[in-house]
Amino acid sequence: MVVLPAIDLYEGKAVRLVRGDYAAMTVYSGDPVSVGLQLKAQGAEMLHMVDLEGAKTGGSPNLPLVRAVAEATGLPIELGGGLRDMAAVDRALSQGAARVILGTAAVTDEPFLRSALDKYGGRVAVGADIRDGWVAVRGWTERSSLRTWDFFEKLERLGVETVICTDISRDGVLGGTNLELYAALVKAFRVRLIASGGVSGLEDLLRLKELGLWGAIVGKAWYTGAIDLPAAIKAVRS
Repeated sequence: MVVLPAIDLYEGKAVRLVRGDYAAMTVYSGDPVSVGLQLKAQGAEMLHMVDLEGAKTGGSPNLPLVRAVAEATGLPIELGGGLRDMAAVDRALSQGAARVILGTAAVTDEPFLRSALDKYGGRVAVGADIRDGWVAVRGWTERSSLRTWDFFEKLERLGVETVICTDISRDGVLGGTNLELYAALVKAFRVRLIASGGVSGLEDLLRLKELGLWGAIVGKAWYTGAIDLPAAIKAVRS
């Protein structure tokens, strides 16, 4: 299993939210490039980055920072947040992202999702952000009309290879990840599943590995020291 440390960007800073609440934001660093270099030094193989401003309102205002992190670290980056048309996807993939994550647009604009998949294939992943069994959109601020299972069935039908699934209620609170949800999804669908939200320690990562997930995102747990990243990476590789 791959451990993907997260760098969430807002106004040029590395931040974390609590349950997707922009009013509950903690700034961890004013220098995301430095954070990326720390993560590389600790053994990170890939970074998960989200432009929170883009996720909320569209656009990619922090894209220059993504490119700077990619160039400084040499690590592949999966990037989400505000990528809602093909021009935005083209720009992100040409400016440092190895893979893009479509969230709101994957829910609201199926023709765009199809076009992105046709053009870039496995370089396009989808973010399934779940709150109370429903898929959330626009930076987790709105509920869509799609239930979790219906959305995953649609994604599998369209040929999406990788899905980053976040239980919003668990995100940023270090309360443990939603193992029941991920176990059911792994059993029901063939996509490469990446867990996000609530990873609080090594035990969470080991249990996700046992379930057969492709990857897991670590955010607040690394920033607060709850997870020793080198030890965690070694443990899930063995």
